[in-house]
Amino acid sequence: MKTRISLIMLLLLPAQLLFAQQEVSLSDCQEWARDVHPLLKQKELYQKMSSLKLDNIKTAWLPQLGVNAQASYQSDVTHIGISLPAVDIPTVSKDQYKAYLDVKQNIWDGGISKARENVEEAQNLADQQGVEVSLYQVRKQVDDLFFSCFLIQQNLDLLGKKQETLEARKLQMESALANGAILQSDLDQVLAELIKVAQQQLELQTSRETTLAALAILTGKEPSDLQNLEIGTSEIGTDTEIVRPEMDLFRQQADLLSASADLTQKARNPKLFGFGQAGYGRPALNMLNDSFDTYYQVGLGLSWTPFDWKQTKRSKEVIQLQQEMVQTEQAQFERNITIALDGQSRKIEQLQQILKSDRELIGLQERIAKSSASKLENGTITTADYLQDLNAELAARITFETHKVQLEAAKITYQNLLGQ
Repeated sequence: MKTRISLIMLLLLPAQLLFAQQEVSLSDCQEWARDVHPLLKQKELYQKMSSLKLDNIKTAWLPQLGVNAQASYQSDVTHIGISLPAVDIPTVSKDQYKAYLDVKQNIWDGGISKARENVEEAQNLADQQGVEVSLYQVRKQVDDLFFSCFLIQQNLDLLGKKQETLEARKLQMESALANGAILQSDLDQVLAELIKVAQQQLELQTSRETTLAALAILTGKEPSDLQNLEIGTSEIGTDTEIVRPEMDLFRQQADLLSASADLTQKARNPKLFGFGQAGYGRPALNMLNDSFDTYYQVGLGLSWTPFDWKQTKRSKEVIQLQQEMVQTEQAQFERNITIALDGQSRKIEQLQQILKSDRELIGLQERIAKSSASKLENGTITTADYLQDLNAELAARITFETHKVQLEAAKITYQNLLGQ
């Protein structure tokens, strides 16, 4: 039984290692951050709110019912001021009572209901797109944390290689010290440099854990799920069309204002409706009958305001000005994006040129460090000189890795500016 369990564990172990080492890309983190962001819930809330409002608008075509009751006493009533022999002329009581049901049914509302639906639908789309704009800003936070984590990891890898080199050098120098070929101070310098490397590793590891924890919060993942960050090589295309969510928001805002202008115009259209009233009271419709009785009446009604003293005209002019403001905001947004794209493009070209010189510098520093190692073994230079050249090579490699990450970050920023 124990043997079987052991075999199963051995079979599962490679899969577990593979899962633990699964690469995590920037696009993965961006998608995860969007999916778990609290703002995403607002899209669902806006949709529910819109559905409720649309249901309310549709009730305009349902019969409108109203129940009323009234009791009153009045100082005088209508009466006939003559008397006839053998004729009893009825009079109405000064206390009167009635309870009735009013019914109103829209037949044609001038297109207002449809216009209100259009406004609400446009408002919902604008609200939804506003959430998308806010969610898009999260990409910048994710990018900064992702590239920071990746760069720290690269520096840790370089420090690890330096540590391996120093450890190998320490073993050689310990053997040389035992044979009396070097002084203790020479070995102490290497030991001191190893302590410095360990301190740098501790600082970087702490910084990486802090940054990784922030990235984990944004993406809704555990830090252990984000250990293996990978940066792909991005290419900048020739298409410079701006497809940011802000552009859709501007269009939605323009559509909303157009729908509002249409609603304002249709508010002046004539409206045709049917009405009816049924009730019980004293007196009823026959004012000469002073007893409680039922009654009803039905009819058609028309309402229209042909003159509104230019209120509609001025309201439409206000909407027109609002549309111009949206166009101005869009033009300013596009202008800012164009400026940012130009600056980012120049930064990309600069980093590409710097990386070429970085590669040349690494080659030179690597040769210098190898030469120093050989001279140290031959006793022609001091340990301090060797460590200086070794640190110079490490600095060149760190600078190269930093510029590589900055280049990829600049490309991603360029794409984010366009919305690609």
